[in-house]
Amino acid sequence: MFKAIQIDKPEGHYTASLVALDEQALPEGDVTVAVEYSSINYKDALAITGRGPIVRQFPMVPGIDFAGTVMASDSADYAVGDRVLLTGWGVGERHWGGLAGKARVKSEWLTKMPAGADAKQVMAIGTAGFTAMLCVQAVLDHGVKPEDGPVLVTGAGGGVGSCAVIILAAMGYQVVASTGRPQEAGWMREQLGASDIINRDELSAPGKPLQKERWVAAIDTVGSHTLSNVCASVRYDGIVAACGMAQGMDLPATVAPFILRGVTLRGIDSVMVSSAKRPAIWEKACQYLTPAALEKLSAVYPLNEAIGVAEKLLNGQIRGRAVIKI
Repeated sequence: MFKAIQIDKPEGHYTASLVALDEQALPEGDVTVAVEYSSINYKDALAITGRGPIVRQFPMVPGIDFAGTVMASDSADYAVGDRVLLTGWGVGERHWGGLAGKARVKSEWLTKMPAGADAKQVMAIGTAGFTAMLCVQAVLDHGVKPEDGPVLVTGAGGGVGSCAVIILAAMGYQVVASTGRPQEAGWMREQLGASDIINRDELSAPGKPLQKERWVAAIDTVGSHTLSNVCASVRYDGIVAACGMAQGMDLPATVAPFILRGVTLRGIDSVMVSSAKRPAIWEKACQYLTPAALEKLSAVYPLNEAIGVAEKLLNGQIRGRAVIKI
């Protein structure tokens, strides 16, 4: 038996609870992992609370991330004792996830633990840090250098945003952090490395199609009017890496920034990134999101507090990353 968070919907009544499950209940897969750490991401919080249509089938064990040790394997790529991690691939949505003592998954969804890293570090990074690294890589691939000018990060108090601020600052970029939590300005400057803080209200309301050129690049975790205003404010030939929709899925924008200023809008998806590309991204994420850096933006909670943590995250009471020790 092992403990797990389980979501169910008996007679249309959505529930999430801590339960004990038998290993025979695990879904199909060729590798079974003893999970040591998971995390609560925005998507996990929506799934656990039922505030968003994340879960596709019931019952479901949520948790889009996990890390641990292989305890059984029918795959030639993984042996018992291998240290592994997983993010994405629909785990925690369509396939049982990592908020449990054990997980059984397809071997092609796993990534071997980066050298020198451990389960706690990679789950403090998690999907949020992995996504942030993908966004930063898009900025780097566009040719943006630290001396070119400031880079904006929206939703800077959340998981993806805080990780992006740390990575960019560590690389030498001047980072402007947009947040709805002005009381966190000191933390963002002193702990994350932000150079400047702006209130999210500057970007969240309907704005003009073209605005003053302010940033050479941006990472947006918010979507909707915020993303529209960000695109309208990026300098000529700049790039916006968009990875979130906390404000909404809509994009009330015009083509003006893209045609008149040559702005690039790059969509970032972390769920289905190919297995071949993941190790290099993880190595880079671990390089910049070190254990020392992660101490500044993460807190560890036991599994039996995961449901409450999900509620707090959606209510804006969790900053940075919420790591779950199984």
